[in-house]
Amino acid sequence: MAQPFRLSRGGRIDRTRPIVFEFNGKPVHGFAGDTVASALLANGIHLVGRSFKYHRPRGILSHGPDEPSALLSVDRGPGRIDPNNRASVVEARSGLRTTSQNHWPSLEFDVGAVNDLLSPVFVAGFYYKTFMWPRKFWDRVYEPFIRAAAGLGKAPTVADPDRYANRHAHCDVLIVGAGPAGLAAALAAARTGKRVILADEGAEPGGTLLHDTTSQIDGRPAADWLAETLAELDARENVILLPRTTAFGYYNHNHVAMTERVTDHLSSAAGQAPRERLWQVRAEQVVLAGGSHERPLVFADNDRPGILLAESVRVFLNRYGVAPGRKLVFATSGASAYQAALDARAAGLDVTLVDLRLEADCGPELARLRSAGVDVLTGHTVVGSKGRKRVTGLIVAPVGSDGRCGGRRILPCDCVGMSGGWTPAVHLFSQSRGKLAYDEGIDAFVPSRSAQDERSAGAARGSYDLAACLAEGFAAGAAAAGSDARQDFRATETLTGFQPVRIMPTDANPTKVRAFVDYQNDVTAKDIKLAVREGFQSIEHVKRYTTTGMATDQGKTSNMNALGIVAGQLDKALPAVGTTTFRPPYTPVTFGALVGPARHALFDPIRTTPIHEWAEAHGALFENVALWRRAWYFPKAGEDLHAAVARECKAVREGVGIFDASTLGKIEIVGRDAAEFMNRLYINPWTKLAPGRCRYGLMLKEDGYILDDGVVARVSDTCFHVTTTTGGAARVLGHMEDYLQTEWPELEVFLTSTTEQWAVIALQGPKARAVIAPLVDGIDLSPDAFPHMAMRSGTICGVPTRLFRVSFTGELGFEINVPADHARAVWEAVFEAGRAHGITPYGTETMHVLRAEKGYIIVGQETDGTVTPDDVGMAGMIPKAKGDFVGKRSLARPDVVATGRKQLVGLMTDDPKLVLDEGAQIVTDTHQPIPMRMLGHVTSSYWSANCGRSIALALVEGGRERMNGHLFVTTPDGFTRVTVCEPVFFDVQGERINA
Repeated sequence: MAQPFRLSRGGRIDRTRPIVFEFNGKPVHGFAGDTVASALLANGIHLVGRSFKYHRPRGILSHGPDEPSALLSVDRGPGRIDPNNRASVVEARSGLRTTSQNHWPSLEFDVGAVNDLLSPVFVAGFYYKTFMWPRKFWDRVYEPFIRAAAGLGKAPTVADPDRYANRHAHCDVLIVGAGPAGLAAALAAARTGKRVILADEGAEPGGTLLHDTTSQIDGRPAADWLAETLAELDARENVILLPRTTAFGYYNHNHVAMTERVTDHLSSAAGQAPRERLWQVRAEQVVLAGGSHERPLVFADNDRPGILLAESVRVFLNRYGVAPGRKLVFATSGASAYQAALDARAAGLDVTLVDLRLEADCGPELARLRSAGVDVLTGHTVVGSKGRKRVTGLIVAPVGSDGRCGGRRILPCDCVGMSGGWTPAVHLFSQSRGKLAYDEGIDAFVPSRSAQDERSAGAARGSYDLAACLAEGFAAGAAAAGSDARQDFRATETLTGFQPVRIMPTDANPTKVRAFVDYQNDVTAKDIKLAVREGFQSIEHVKRYTTTGMATDQGKTSNMNALGIVAGQLDKALPAVGTTTFRPPYTPVTFGALVGPARHALFDPIRTTPIHEWAEAHGALFENVALWRRAWYFPKAGEDLHAAVARECKAVREGVGIFDASTLGKIEIVGRDAAEFMNRLYINPWTKLAPGRCRYGLMLKEDGYILDDGVVARVSDTCFHVTTTTGGAARVLGHMEDYLQTEWPELEVFLTSTTEQWAVIALQGPKARAVIAPLVDGIDLSPDAFPHMAMRSGTICGVPTRLFRVSFTGELGFEINVPADHARAVWEAVFEAGRAHGITPYGTETMHVLRAEKGYIIVGQETDGTVTPDDVGMAGMIPKAKGDFVGKRSLARPDVVATGRKQLVGLMTDDPKLVLDEGAQIVTDTHQPIPMRMLGHVTSSYWSANCGRSIALALVEGGRERMNGHLFVTTPDGFTRVTVCEPVFFDVQGERINA
């Protein structure tokens, strides 16, 4: 179990639990608590990948989520292969198989490294300047080559066998980040009794305290304070601790999305535990304590394996008990790297430190480090590095007062820890639409003006001292919980402060030096300078032209250096350059977590009504309508679709039919301004509609085209029962909410979806009244007391009902709205009562035929998103004196009022037995040259047993002017002649509906 770079003691790993995993087919030994990165380093493995563009050898840069280079494909078992995992955050466990990426044929020998020799050609934006000629090469050579080279890693080819969960949660205070500031915030908020969620992306809470072995808090070691704090929080019932949980998106109304890694760290997941859980948290207050990111130094060949961030060296030493090297050189322009150097020296390592700052500019950290026996070179720059697949030396030189470099020297080493300062993690704050401000004292953008109920604390707002972080966190947590409590913490002083440097001074030709700014995308300082010289001044344009900050790390390590270089080239102050846009996700999120359980059968879930099982038992065949499974028709023995539908249609017209209309969308609109709200949304008026009456409503989009329709009943002065089309329910509710919340927030109106609360039983036909009369109490069913388009409340079979007298068939009809839990019992009672009258259940196909016989439209069938009320003959529904409503102004557009628009008409074929195809095109002359001029299309077409012939509805250019004229419709064999007629084929006078 050789781990040559594992320290003999220290760290938070469990040395009693050894593990073995694979890297490129070879065993790697480690301990429980290791990450893949720490275990690789413990085994002396620094070369872990190749860069994207130049295929340069790359190693581990960081210990955290900002790792840009050490991206591995991780195989957790059959079907569980994921590319582009950051080795620094993947928890090592036995059985894990990891492989490096972006090389061929092997990591050690990569043919693609020839790109490194061609780097003068592959400058920023080279793809915009090449592949231009010859033109025919694009399809045959250039595009195939580019597509083959694009991307990192290989996408999985088999289905993901894991399960993913989704949870919605509410809390009073959500705290993101469980470092010193976040823990103090959680303590303060929890002690008020408020509901608190504390989330941290790490395997265990603590942040920097997990590797801080020297600091004390309130007179005791930081580790002891951490353990006591976690014990107190864990003991409180009002606190939820979520380790391994990354907050990746901050949206409106304090909606924060987080992913919890539930089982990836386990060798075998217990039971059916999900791999990941997506948390969607709505918090009254949010505290952001996500810490900060260390900046790399920009110097020639700063990307060699073995060159790490200084604080990451400290983490590997103190948290994982791993020495990334035996002979270390720290290069810095600030104080924090001195602590890493002190810890490395305390671990018995050979340490040298190079500081760009002059000796007079250094603080007490200089004397402390020298007293520990470390050689410190102040006023020195780094001009390059030696080595290929691992760093072997750092090239340094003194910098004179004139900025010129003196004589070079090589410092032999097998590891470099570099630090160019710190950048607060403001990603989530910016996603919340908060405004940043530039703080010159720390050379960073920090949170300034919040847009939501949020506050930042600790390093996330630029405070790097431990005591300050604790105090700020406690104050933020208390304030978020509605308290003004404060607490001062006594803590060991933190080594802070740095001298900003964009590019390390060098004596080399800047045009020849490749000093990397963005490690993953191989963007160098000279690439950024080139972009500015070529006219790109906006930082967003520079970002896209060079691809800096566009990798999976989203610029966590590169952004500030890139901004500084652009500002220097433009000779502008850094705030004038601004920042790029911080977009979610903060770190990569699996598709599985986003999709959750919505796949396979749940991807397109089937919704059924309370009558579904009854219909199934009575032989119904079903069709899918939106997400609903609806009874299509009820065939008897020996009947096909056409025979069954013909029988059902005749039964409804001559006797009584029963139909399940529960899938209709239903929305309850309640409030003092409900009628005014309806007036603004629908084309027809609602103010004078009396309670107990119904009205057909037509709703438009902003462009004046029909969005949806349905019957609306006024239940009371302040309550409307709105119905929508089956497939349009969610769309209509969203449309209503959009206008209510954004355009008319002054209206006192409340919207509630009641689609699944009310089941609807439609009883249609001349005998409908006779069937329900014995079952209804509290409602006078006589025609005078209960006319067409009325609604009454009462009971049926002892069950409360909203009884509508409405019809989508043109017959005497009732729609019985009852609570869904009682729907099956009421249906069966009505069906039993109807046996004496020859009651017949019918399905959606019969419903379509019956409504087409009467010329009733279906939104989405007679409309296509470009149809106006006038096009379907409903312009008369709009009173001339009606005020504004959605879409009104668009109805006056020239193209909407122009002659020749397609209009709804009926069509009758010369051959009454020929049923036209829906969608068939319509022309005036079958002999015109191709392409023919199409006048419109057939929208609905059926065989009508009641009419004894085929019928069709169509949208035809200038249709109403073509009445009784002849047109031609395409058929599979050619054309057939049709006569244009009114779109009503049965009971033209409409007498039956008022029976």
